[in-house]
Amino acid sequence: MTIEINPIPAFNDNYIWAIHNNKNVVIVDPGDGDKVTSFLHQNQLTLTAILITHHHHDHTGGLVDLQDQWLCPVYAPVDSRIPGKLTHVHHKDQVNVDPLDLTLNVLETPGHTLTHVVYHDEERLFCGDTLFSLGCGRMFEGTPKQFTRSLKLLKELSSSIEIFCAHEYTLANGQFAKQLMQNNNQLEIYLKKIKARRTKNLPSLPSTLALEKTINPFLNLTNEHIIETLEHHTSSTIQSEEHAFAVMREWKDQF
Repeated sequence: MTIEINPIPAFNDNYIWAIHNNKNVVIVDPGDGDKVTSFLHQNQLTLTAILITHHHHDHTGGLVDLQDQWLCPVYAPVDSRIPGKLTHVHHKDQVNVDPLDLTLNVLETPGHTLTHVVYHDEERLFCGDTLFSLGCGRMFEGTPKQFTRSLKLLKELSSSIEIFCAHEYTLANGQFAKQLMQNNNQLEIYLKKIKARRTKNLPSLPSTLALEKTINPFLNLTNEHIIETLEHHTSSTIQSEEHAFAVMREWKDQF
């Protein structure tokens, strides 16, 4: 059966991703259990597994109720702040979901949180809050060195991979990206496309890694124009990729 992926909107801007074959479904980061339950009933799907990227409540709030109802396995990083009966995953582990004939690889991507993980195969990346279209997550627990290393790890994946982020932040991220990539025609074209989609209340996602490597400033930390812009902003010399990330992330937080 062909695998389909649908976003379940939750809260103000979350996407809970549903990976399914019109019979069985894997849910990624169920922050709102009621929204997931409604989706399952409306589409007559059986919840087969749950994937958790990190401990924040908007990613785990519905986890326990869903697991109690469906008795399904929950795959999650080692973190005492994540509730439920968990199957812990580590760097380079694999998660096999036989009813969907689906195998996902696990990568540890500290930065947004210290225990953040992502799940991917050759076609899809479920990256939680590590990577967004035109941006990346806030650095709540990690260090610039850790976050830079995590983003580099994702850049090494297949460029054709589709990116399923956990939030609808693309337009807001785009306004900041324009400060750093002022003459990037691809960025302008992309933002026009996304504005049209959002006007129709359609999700901006998924993006692709190939596109993000071209227009996402957080994946272009060695770009000369970006470095010059960061140096002008901070009135100091950028010493390394980690330094560039730290300055960029702080600027974005205040933007």
